[in-house]
Amino acid sequence: MIVVLGDVDVRPEAIDEALAISREHVERSRSEPGCISHDVLTDPDRPHRLVFVERWEGRAALDRHFEVPESAAFAHALGRIAASPPSMQILPIVAR
Repeated sequence: MIVVLGDVDVRPEAIDEALAISREHVERSRSEPGCISHDVLTDPDRPHRLVFVERWEGRAALDRHFEVPESAAFAHALGRIAASPPSMQILPIVAR
């Protein structure tokens, strides 16, 4: 399994747009093969910070997700309204 953790601080005037495109991206991503879960959350201490938590069956599924044109369009749109560069960590999980 692969876990992806991401976050982005959005310009305050763009938070509604960021939430709308993030929810659309999450819903679409959940239907992709290999997606176990995909969520977007708002940081309660920083209301203009969005946090993404994704779980994928493996690296191949995640790579396919990154190749979907809508994923690239989402990343570009979110980057356009970000207050600072988004961050992302890809964490392989080893079951014992």
